[in-house]
Amino acid sequence: MRASRLISLLLLLQSREAMTAAELARELEVSERTVYRDVLALSAAGVPVYADRGRAGGYRLLGGYRTRLTGLTRDEAEALFLTGLPGPAGDMGLADAVASAELKVLAALPPGLRDAPARAGQRFHLDVPGWFRDATPPPCLAELARAVWRDRVVELRYRRGEREVVRRAEPYGLVLKSGVWYLVARVGDGMRTYRVDRVVDAVAGAETFARDEGFDLAGHWREEAEAFLRSMQRVEVRVRISPAGLRALRRSPEAPFGYAEATRAAGEPDGRGWVVTRLPVESVDVAYELLLRLGPEVEVLDPPELRRRLADTAARLAALYGGPGGGGNGPEDQR
Repeated sequence: MRASRLISLLLLLQSREAMTAAELARELEVSERTVYRDVLALSAAGVPVYADRGRAGGYRLLGGYRTRLTGLTRDEAEALFLTGLPGPAGDMGLADAVASAELKVLAALPPGLRDAPARAGQRFHLDVPGWFRDATPPPCLAELARAVWRDRVVELRYRRGEREVVRRAEPYGLVLKSGVWYLVARVGDGMRTYRVDRVVDAVAGAETFARDEGFDLAGHWREEAEAFLRSMQRVEVRVRISPAGLRALRRSPEAPFGYAEATRAAGEPDGRGWVVTRLPVESVDVAYELLLRLGPEVEVLDPPELRRRLADTAARLAALYGGPGGGGNGPEDQR
């Protein structure tokens, strides 16, 4: 713990040139007395740190006591600080490691590039969780991340519907998709994918596994995601849809997949701009909920049961809103 703190103190002095004991204490979350002891320890170890007296004083390193990342352009330095994902890294229990790594890189940068992290942070921000989604990380995420890093076999207790199952898994990787964490693991002879928020418990022992170094996590996830989408699209709906309906479809939760399919399959527009197209959807129920949101901007042509269901809903809406003063023919009047 103290060795890590001494390195952090040294890197702070390298990156900021001069800092008071109070400033160092705040950064390191220790007392000023601890800072004094740590500075003495650095001096005893041969680090050329000295103190300037007076109101503008503080601790400094003798000039030249630093390493530099030479050859970096400004674009490269700024891109370097864009690669870190502090939110997801913190969720996995790596916030301190990321902060320490950034500090080390910052200390090694030439003075003219030390504003790179500030410039990147002012211009770009990644907000991973979706709207109206709880951003709290799953309770077992940090433990699974440690197992992934160390190639440790884990025993998973996983919630599947109303029951729990136990699996012995070799955790290959973690994927963050639309604010949801997934674990990709080898179970038996095949790869499986688990939602981390459904993992009730994860215990990593001392046993390790031999990782297949040829495994491509990104490629595997891409194939799995495409196969998952294809497996979901079990019903095809044929519709007439207006330009406004297509725009609304693009903003729906099922976009962009449904929108892309509808656009590719669309025929020639008629005089009003309406097109006949098809939508692959998970079920008739899903299609009903999706198309009901589009209101009069879409007409279902097939399947007949979906057309009848929407026609019945339209008739009930007309009865509900068609009476004088609103609600004259509503449910309360039909009791």
